[in-house]
Amino acid sequence: MPGPLSGIRVVDLTRILAGPSCTQILGDLGADVIKVEMPETGDDTRRWGPPFWQDADGQPTRESAYFSCANRNKRSVTVNISSAEGQALIRDLANKSDVLVENFKFGGLKKYGLAYEDLKETNPKLVYCSITGFGHTGPYAKRPGYDVLMQAMGGLMSVTGAADGEPQKCGVPISDLMAGMYAAVSVCAALRSREVTGEGQAIDIGMLDTTVATMANQALNYLASGENPRRLGNEHPNIAPYQVFPTADGNIIIACGSEQQFQRFCRLIGREDLIEDERFKNNSARLAHRSELVDILNPILSSQPSSHWLPRLEAETISCGPINTISQTFADPQVQAREMEIKMKHPGVGSPVSLVGSPIKMSRTKVSYRHGPPKLGQHTDEVLQEVLELDQAAIAKLRDGGAI
Repeated sequence: MPGPLSGIRVVDLTRILAGPSCTQILGDLGADVIKVEMPETGDDTRRWGPPFWQDADGQPTRESAYFSCANRNKRSVTVNISSAEGQALIRDLANKSDVLVENFKFGGLKKYGLAYEDLKETNPKLVYCSITGFGHTGPYAKRPGYDVLMQAMGGLMSVTGAADGEPQKCGVPISDLMAGMYAAVSVCAALRSREVTGEGQAIDIGMLDTTVATMANQALNYLASGENPRRLGNEHPNIAPYQVFPTADGNIIIACGSEQQFQRFCRLIGREDLIEDERFKNNSARLAHRSELVDILNPILSSQPSSHWLPRLEAETISCGPINTISQTFADPQVQAREMEIKMKHPGVGSPVSLVGSPIKMSRTKVSYRHGPPKLGQHTDEVLQEVLELDQAAIAKLRDGGAI
């Protein structure tokens, strides 16, 4: 069964992570994504290593693992956007496409004649998605934006880290990834709107906006109370117990999200008296006396290894789990059963490589893995022939002139 976006063509003028993660989602859903890169250099992340993939002789290639994380299911075309001929090629591609996604600085494509206002004149059905640091309006619109800056300005770092430590960024570039996710959702919604109205539209995704939206319950904790949430380390701002606990040989997560779970937990550890203790008899009381509760629980849980506690907690349907390294995560039978590690051919490596699979599971229109992360310019001739119907002589002329 074809993917839900089968037949949709996307011009991908993005680089780094926020934009590429958006277009990879669209590609996984079946869209034909044409990644437009500058000749010779390409997407900056192609050089962001080590680690780099190794060839059959075990030697490092020029293909970084970072680039591979967000660029499968794309065809790479090299076009010199600074040349008039290159700009004309991109306009022609946009005129024959359904979607264009870009993450240039605000207004950066206007000088090339590739802004939405330019392209909608010849392709009014075009869905044009722009991803910037701060969006197209407001006093910061012209400022550049980077993931760590968005985590800082969006409030995420203020609630991440130990209570007595400094603010911390997330261990992955979550502001980039969430901007890409919101962008992909917006593109799908705009395509649905086009089915109804026959018209495309512009999408304005600001990374600061999506980071603020990601603050979710913490943002509402502030809006409802007027008080800034504090850093709590691994503790939950609204639930207790819901955090890391030490065992005799490591650490585990225990998350009692309901009164029933807490009561079963108390019986399991032989402390039924805690159920009626005024300090702990409901969640609000436990939050107010969290440190006292943790002081009681820590010695009990640290008296036995994780292998003792986890099966017993699971048997009582108490939310719990190990704190895995990434290698342990990919070895987990649930992660394997859900096919979150996939193998794809990589043209720069010559053998299949492991990639992170899509979490989207659909019963009919499944995601598909058609193209491994492309080599720079791998599909230039193919796309120009197929989409723009140029012959080899015309392509050679463009290449000789530095347009591709």
